[in-house]
Amino acid sequence: MRYLVWVMAFFMSITTIAQTATEQLKQCIEASQSFKWNEGSKQLHPLGVFSKERFEKESAFAKAQLKKLNTISPKTLSETERISLELLKFKLQETVDYYEYERFLNPLLSDSGFHSSWNYMVRPITSYKQAVKYLDKLNALPEVVNQYVPLLREGIKKGVSQPRVIFEGYESTYNSQIVADYKDSFYYTPFLNLPESITEEQKDSLETAAKLAIENSVVPAFKSVKAFFENEYFPNTRTTIGVSETPNGDAYYQNRIHYYTTLDITADAVHNKGLEEVARIKSEMEKIIKEVAFKGSFADFLKFLREDEQFYAKSPEQLLMIARDMAKRADAQLPRFFKTLPRKPYGVAPVPDAIAPKYTGGRYVGSPKGSTSPGYYWVNTYDLPSRTLYTLPSLTVHEAVPGHHLQGALNQELGDSIPQFRRNMYVNAYGEGWGLYCEYLAAEMGMYTTPYERFGQLTYEMWRACRLVVDTGIHAKAWTREEVVAFMSQNTALSLHEIQTETDRYISWPGQALAYKMGELKIRELRTLAEKELGSRFDIRDFHEVILEQGTVTLAILDRRVKDWIQKSN
Repeated sequence: MRYLVWVMAFFMSITTIAQTATEQLKQCIEASQSFKWNEGSKQLHPLGVFSKERFEKESAFAKAQLKKLNTISPKTLSETERISLELLKFKLQETVDYYEYERFLNPLLSDSGFHSSWNYMVRPITSYKQAVKYLDKLNALPEVVNQYVPLLREGIKKGVSQPRVIFEGYESTYNSQIVADYKDSFYYTPFLNLPESITEEQKDSLETAAKLAIENSVVPAFKSVKAFFENEYFPNTRTTIGVSETPNGDAYYQNRIHYYTTLDITADAVHNKGLEEVARIKSEMEKIIKEVAFKGSFADFLKFLREDEQFYAKSPEQLLMIARDMAKRADAQLPRFFKTLPRKPYGVAPVPDAIAPKYTGGRYVGSPKGSTSPGYYWVNTYDLPSRTLYTLPSLTVHEAVPGHHLQGALNQELGDSIPQFRRNMYVNAYGEGWGLYCEYLAAEMGMYTTPYERFGQLTYEMWRACRLVVDTGIHAKAWTREEVVAFMSQNTALSLHEIQTETDRYISWPGQALAYKMGELKIRELRTLAEKELGSRFDIRDFHEVILEQGTVTLAILDRRVKDWIQKSN
């Protein structure tokens, strides 16, 4: 009897501990998801508040939550709860680091910035209520400029501005928005095709309000950006390019390596892995050069790809048409490789003219859950001689399906057992690693129909391998911009324009470029392991389900999940 009482007490204590750990985690998640550094801020400031005080208070809150999370034992949590615990720590630590390393003082990148990010809010209007919210955002633009200017000034004083070299052509990000006629503004375009559900009287009032918003808020905001950038910021930007040459830069770059790869790895290790991958991929590329019976050197073949007219679209419309055809062919292959498909559709559209000159070749732009807008695969139709058709299949599967749209939409559609913060979360090593893995998977999907498109897949993979070399070269090994451009030109078939814009991106965004290849290497490593261990029982649809079903995770979590699945399947 005494033994039975002891056993019952033991199991009751285990249950109590489990409930306590679960409840503690739930409380931290709820607190983190509902935290507002300033109540009512969203109503008063539709685009948010970007002050030093905000980032300081967010960091203090994150530190307090991390302290609580570190007291929770993961032993009694379910798998989903353990993942939530790890991911919440990861997310909160980034909030702390963002403030500690004063990254809020440097809110510009070579291809984007606080002012060019406004382009993402320009979407079709589907209701009167949505139109009013959009107008509120337009009228808030001058306030946002006034908030960011003091931060940028402080960043210049502390030596953490962006390097001057990345800003060639940057005037396109604001000059195109300074229009004489409000109807020529990109921000007015949603009012050109208002839905029938909006009455004529409402349309009249909205169009009048839009005119005033463009003239009194949008154009003045971009004029302020222009004046500040050209008169104060640009003349005082730094002339060095590596982040390690800024105050506390070495520590910050190591921090970025950890954040973007989710691995405990050094810059030297990443650099050497990149060199290994470059050598491996180059040998594969040389096989294709031999296959097509090209007469000449590797450099000659790259020159041929960059210059021959057969590899380029004749018009923006033709480029979009080819991209849409490729996207639709990818759609048709999805059931063969995936058990679960997203409900949200996606469209294929050009990168907006306002940001195209400094923008990448393409990108996925999602939309919030519940939105009436689809996701979009943006294709850059600016400077057609730089948009190679032989790389378009790889770009398409990376940005659309089964890449970012499929993964991102599924992440949003996770059930209620997954906390909201995880449904909105993006871990670069996972998301970009998945995108690059999908370029590899596309060969099995039949997406590469010519040897040149297969070479395009390899040149995109080579591009990401080169990133490991040049990103660490810039930020840890004092490489010059010219060295980066030369290395990329010698090893990839990317157009010279794209190499220039990509180089500026790596300079301005330390560490992010490492995520792609490091994430893809982990996914391919895990797939190889699963195929070896499971043999004929390996099912590609099951494998992809394990990769995707818990949504965004770190590479350590992914490694653990796949290995657990292999063990259970044996």
